[in-house]
Amino acid sequence: MDGCDACLVSLTEDFEYKINGFYSLEYPPEVREKLLDVAVGNGNTANICFLNFVVGKHFAKCANLLIEKYKLNKNGIDFISSHGQTVYHIPKEKEIGGYKTASTLQIGDISVIAENTGIMTVGDFRPKDMAAGGQGAPLVPFADEKIFGKDKNRAIQNIGGIANVTVLSKNIPTFAFDNSVGNMLIDYFSLKFFGKNYDKDGLLAKQGRVDEKWLDELIADEYYAVVPPKTTGREHFNDKYAENILKTAPDNPNDIIRTVTELTAKAIYKSYADFVFPKTKIDEVVIGGGGAYNPVLMGALQKYFGDIPVKTHDDYGICSQHKECLAFAILGLCTVLKIPNNLPECTGASKPVVMGKIAY
Repeated sequence: MDGCDACLVSLTEDFEYKINGFYSLEYPPEVREKLLDVAVGNGNTANICFLNFVVGKHFAKCANLLIEKYKLNKNGIDFISSHGQTVYHIPKEKEIGGYKTASTLQIGDISVIAENTGIMTVGDFRPKDMAAGGQGAPLVPFADEKIFGKDKNRAIQNIGGIANVTVLSKNIPTFAFDNSVGNMLIDYFSLKFFGKNYDKDGLLAKQGRVDEKWLDELIADEYYAVVPPKTTGREHFNDKYAENILKTAPDNPNDIIRTVTELTAKAIYKSYADFVFPKTKIDEVVIGGGGAYNPVLMGALQKYFGDIPVKTHDDYGICSQHKECLAFAILGLCTVLKIPNNLPECTGASKPVVMGKIAY
């Protein structure tokens, strides 16, 4: 929830791609604060209604600034593809009045984006997969197949707020799941104790040590034992969760940052040991997302994976900051061409579907 990243992507119908430009626009502090309130259940319908349009305007501004930066003609842009800002995700079915369903909500209305840019906009991908019985996540594995192929057995590991893995194997169908808390706890405690939105370059963690007893408590969280397909987010790993685990945390704030950084790495490796290695061997792990820029986290991952090389998207010529943008450009192209763009093996959907809606 730090802001919006936008890429200018050239795509063919065979999913060959080239990234031609990039722009990032942080949320104004008061917008980010409101979004975080909504995400942890402290918002109300009026706030969500208002933020839906505010975020749409912010995304449109980011796209317009990208266009301006590269002196582009808007008539040469086919469409904008927007994931939206997730404010709540309920992957497990609940029942009311005889209706049983899972649900999700991403805001940043695509009609607002289309109107404020003058460009057709595709978005709101997750609901169609969920309507078909899926969890609406993870969606990026579809793009991972197109980007990396299956010439060798790779685990494409994203470490954003939540961490998720896509397993690309020559031997089995692609599968994926959310497998660790990711950066969410690191970011929360960095802000709480040091006034920083995240632990830049792992500098805070470097000054601490791992509290093994607390780490053992944290890795015992029930989510890590759930068998995939599975997804998670702020509905579980939220502020309330963070404050609750502080009750048994070490006193030194740097030790707290170091230990939750270790947790992110250990939970990722545990998920492979439990749910990936029994199905297929892995030749390499490729890290993307903000976690790729944290050397303490990267070092911990390589420690756990041992002889399996831990690489980054940058090793493949893809800036980690660009990857999610590229993935949703690919998903958006499928929407426009009416090509199914979910992977039921990853989301649990009953069938392949064309996800996404279009605002002209």
